Amino acid sequence: MRILKTLTLGLLVSASAVAWAQADTIRFWTTEDQPERLAKQQEMAADFKAATGHEVDVIPVPETELGTRATAAFAANDLPDVIYHTLQYVLPWAEAGILDVDTNDEIVEDLGKDTFAPGAVAMADFDGVTAAVPVDGWTQMVVYRKDLFDAAGLAAPTSYEAIMAAVEKLHNPPEMFGFVAATKIDENFMSQVLEHVFLANGVSPVDANGFKPLDEQATTEVLDFYKAIAKASPPGELFWKQSREVYFAGQAAMIIWSPFILDELAGLRDSAPPTINDDPTSTELASKTSVVTAFSGPSNPDGAAWADVRYFGVTADANIDVAAEFIKFSMDEGYTSTLSIAPEGKFPVRRGTADDSDKFIEAWSKLPVGVDRKAPLSDLYPAETIATIVAGLESGARWGVKEGQLSLASKIINSQIINRIVREYIDDEIDAATAVARLNDELAGVN
Repeated sequence: MRILKTLTLGLLVSASAVAWAQADTIRFWTTEDQPERLAKQQEMAADFKAATGHEVDVIPVPETELGTRATAAFAANDLPDVIYHTLQYVLPWAEAGILDVDTNDEIVEDLGKDTFAPGAVAMADFDGVTAAVPVDGWTQMVVYRKDLFDAAGLAAPTSYEAIMAAVEKLHNPPEMFGFVAATKIDENFMSQVLEHVFLANGVSPVDANGFKPLDEQATTEVLDFYKAIAKASPPGELFWKQSREVYFAGQAAMIIWSPFILDELAGLRDSAPPTINDDPTSTELASKTSVVTAFSGPSNPDGAAWADVRYFGVTADANIDVAAEFIKFSMDEGYTSTLSIAPEGKFPVRRGTADDSDKFIEAWSKLPVGVDRKAPLSDLYPAETIATIVAGLESGARWGVKEGQLSLASKIINSQIINRIVREYIDDEIDAATAVARLNDELAGVN
């Protein structure tokens, strides 16, 4: 009997040892699959192993394939332990059971929920829990010539009204255009800019029940504002390329762009040099530029910022303890390394710790950005601008997130119906009432 007990105990110990050994390795899917970014994540995995003894198998997955691969892996009970993913998957994966929402919520609570940007946490809310762990993000920006604004005594472009006041004062084509608005209807850039402009005035095409007819008055305010900035733009089909080129030439007072322009503005990327003077490496334009992330319309005085946030998600098939430990490591002692993968587009959604509330913001601002030359953002832009950039994530929003209708909102955006009808209004082919009626009629058919 004693021999049997000893044998049984030995088998149990052996089985436990095997399970422990298997538990030491977790699989991590990441959409940051560019070689340089992948190498940095493998370095982070090595740092995690050195600190904890656990292995992380870093597996690159193209962003275009992430949804289908996750669904297939879920069906086969073969999900990785952790996935780095975009906002669009947070709520659908929480509903489907792909994410272990309770574990993810616990990680956020353990790290300190109040150390995260509220907007990034709110966008991951699922029945009162934070369904995925916010990692990094960026907010779209109104990029403007602060030197010209200051010389003209203009307030920063934080509202429709302030933007229009600046257009009126500074628009003097062809030497200076008041704005460069997106007008090319088949470009996602126009969709992104328009969503920001609609959000600024509190207008959304969805509510908790699905499609919601656009309010005529508030939507007319959006249409009139966008027509005005489009009329103050150069002629032609305009998208991100022309916005950047005209601003870089010193011929635009304002544009709307992503933060990926910040290193280019400072002459750090040879493929997109400022042409405001004869030196393509000059920081002159960066020194004359400031940014606004949130702005408001007359029907929404609180305003809004358009934010793109990325998340870590512990999955339903995960080794929970090691997966959670890896995320906590990546969001705490390893967080500066996490942000260093691409600091110009990875703003810290976790601002600091309970003991040092700005720890990660300060560390991020000192990370080198650029391609052909490198420099930290804090050397290129004043502290006020850095603070504004990060603050956008405090109020960052997107259509359909809080309403649980992100999927429908994405279909509405991708249909380009809004782009097309807004362009017809810009071109004076239809009046505002007709534009609103047609928007409501056509958007109602998106499903």
